[in-house]
Amino acid sequence: MYLFRSVLAAAVTALAVAAAPVYAEAPKDQATLSGLKEVKVAFDLQNGDAKTLLKQLEVIDETRQSLIDQGIKPQFVLTFRGPATALVQTDRSQIRLEDRDYASKIAEKIHALRTADGVNSIEQCAVAVRLAGTKPENVVPDIKVVGNGWISLMAYQAKGYGYIQP
Repeated sequence: MYLFRSVLAAAVTALAVAAAPVYAEAPKDQATLSGLKEVKVAFDLQNGDAKTLLKQLEVIDETRQSLIDQGIKPQFVLTFRGPATALVQTDRSQIRLEDRDYASKIAEKIHALRTADGVNSIEQCAVAVRLAGTKPENVVPDIKVVGNGWISLMAYQAKGYGYIQP
């Protein structure tokens, strides 16, 4: 009886493993990317939560790499404005104490993205800098300060860039 139960248990386990789906690779996006050679996107980054902003940058980078892996040339623009402005500056006294470690990681991610294939520009709105009470010279060096982020986003959209606000 014991041998029968052991054999039965082994058979059930083998069937369960055999019936489980096996994924050889991550899902791809061929259907939606069909016919495209490139995609142009302007990301409007406004999140003032440091952990969330860092995660958004990581997912943007993952998306960039996924497009490249699928044979599509990304043309990304990252724009910072609103509450995100406080997290992309070098004056640490202006960054909340609990956000400082994440702000450093955000700056590192921006530095890596600045030279990554498919990233055309990383920009900070000067209006947002003024409204946040910071200074343009304190913006992370890998970010270009532009006069008005809305005007910049309008221009990119007029040039065929899609708009994404994570």
